[in-house]
Amino acid sequence: MSIIIKPVITEKMTRIDEAVNRAAEREKSKPTKNQLGSRRRYAFRVLRNANKIEIQKAVEEMYEVTVEEVNTLIVAPKRRSRYTKSGMVKGATSAYKKAIVTLKEGDIIDFYSNI
Repeated sequence: MSIIIKPVITEKMTRIDEAVNRAAEREKSKPTKNQLGSRRRYAFRVLRNANKIEIQKAVEEMYEVTVEEVNTLIVAPKRRSRYTKSGMVKGATSAYKKAIVTLKEGDIIDFYSNI
C-alpha cells in the first residue's frame, strides 16, 4: 500500500498558484523568492503512521522530483450535528494526516496532465 493516499487540491492551494502565474505575467520578470516558495509547495493526504522520511521517498518515487522539505500536520476531526425530520443527527468527520511538500527549484508536479 502506498503512503500517499491522494493529493490535496483545494481552493487555497490553487489560488496561491494562480496568483504567482498572474504576477509573473504582469511583471514579465522572474518571480520573487516568496512567490517561488509558494509555487513549489504541494499538499498530500498521507497515512497517519507515516513519517517525514517515508513521505519524502514516496513523493520522489511517484512523481520523479527532488523534495527539499516536508511539513506534516494532523487534521483533527470536526464534530457536526444537524436537524432532520426524525430529530437531531450527530456525527464527525475522520481525522487524517496532511503533508506539505516543498520541491527543489525548477521541479513541478502536474496533477492535470492525464485528464
